[in-house]
Order: sequence, then structure tokens, then C-alpha cells
Amino acid sequence: MEKINRRAGYNWAIVALFTAFAMSIATQFYVANASDPSPLQDFCVEAHHHDLNSGVYVNGKYCKNEDLVTTNDFVYKGFDKPGDTNNTQGAKATLIDINKFAAVNTLGVSIARVDFGPYGLNTPHFHPLGSEIFAVLEGTLYAGFVTTKNKLYDTVLKKGDIIVFPQGLLHFQLNLDETDALAIATFGSQNPGRINIADGVFGTPILDEVLTKAFQVNEKAIEQLRAQFSTNNASVDNPRKSVLRLLSQLSR
Repeated sequence: MEKINRRAGYNWAIVALFTAFAMSIATQFYVANASDPSPLQDFCVEAHHHDLNSGVYVNGKYCKNEDLVTTNDFVYKGFDKPGDTNNTQGAKATLIDINKFAAVNTLGVSIARVDFGPYGLNTPHFHPLGSEIFAVLEGTLYAGFVTTKNKLYDTVLKKGDIIVFPQGLLHFQLNLDETDALAIATFGSQNPGRINIADGVFGTPILDEVLTKAFQVNEKAIEQLRAQFSTNNASVDNPRKSVLRLLSQLSR
């Protein structure tokens, strides 16, 4: 009987160990694929400096004392105002995220309106922290995204059409008409982030040797491309043009 009990205990230990291991793997898989963490309370309206007496700190933000929260904290006004499309691309994306709307903290959502002038372009970009649902309210747009296998999924969207852009994948939208267009984008994150491809590559002081080799062009072409984005990033006025120069700076 004692031998049987020992064997049963051994078997239960194996089962417990396997279960703990499986739960650990499942938890890691879930966390790795989740955008924003699930909230542990009804809400956590980001507190301003004069409301920091709640003591609760979530997602890098202090929660406003719940006794001080009002309906106005959950309302954002001004979303009806068009973005200024008088720029090089002829389009403007106005994102309402945690940086502009304190109520979305811990809720895993944000929203943007994207205004397009005639033939305006929402330049190729990606959101590293959240997936996107994009709905056309006015106009006709050419839109698409590129996968990690460099496969393009593109289409023409008209009023009432919706497309999904998976998290972290490059995507874009182009107005195909000579009239204005409007779209609404929602995100599965309170702070989806945005990296414009052209600005990220040519608007930063990446070594010229990196860009000339990556794009298989000479330094003159890189300089011309940098010039298009220098107004947005003063640091490209003094790009690191030489590996030897960079190494000499690091050795100081």
C-alpha cells in the first residue's frame, strides 16, 4: 500500500509540474501577443499633477482619485475639427490617444481621424503597439499593407468600406480623387505609436554607409532624400557620414 501511495504521489507531482509548466508557457504566449494589459479595475483616468492623491499607478500613469472623477473626464470634444492637410503629403492624421485623452488609460483603445486633401497621402508607416481598423467616411482611397514576407495586400476603398491593418505592419492610404476625403481609424491600444518610414530612415542621422548600401545608391541620392525631411528633424543637418568619424567620436 505504501508503495502504491508513493507512486501516486510521484504521478501527482509529475502532473503538477507539467501543469505549472504549461500554464507558464501559456501565460508567456498570452503576454507576448497582447497589445495592452487587461485592466484590473473599472477605469484609471490619468491624473493631473493636482490629482495625484490616489496612490494608484498603472501603465506608467497615476490614476485620478475615483471620488474626483466626473462624466467630463470620459468625454473628448473637438473630434469634428478637420486636420490641416496643407502640407507636403496633403493629409493629416489626428490621433486621440492617452497623450490627449486621459480616460483611455488602461482601456486599450484610441481613435484617429484622417483627413485627406485632393490626392493626399497618409504616408507609409506602422504602429508598433496596436492593430488598426480603418473606415472610410467620405471619398475613395487606395490602401494596403505589407506583411513580414513582403507580400502586399492592397485595394480601393469607398465610403462605408473598412480595412484592418495588423499590428506592426507597414501600411498607407492614398486619396484617388480631386476632392477631400475623410476616414476614422481605431486602435487596440491606448498608445499605438507611429513610425513614418521615410522620416525614420531619412529624417534621422543614420550613417550614410548604411543607407547607400541598403538602397544601392550613391551618397548624392541619399543627400537629396535627406533634404526632403531635414525640416522635420534638425539632427539630419549634421548626418554621420563616415564610419571612421563615428568611431573617432566614440573613442573620445
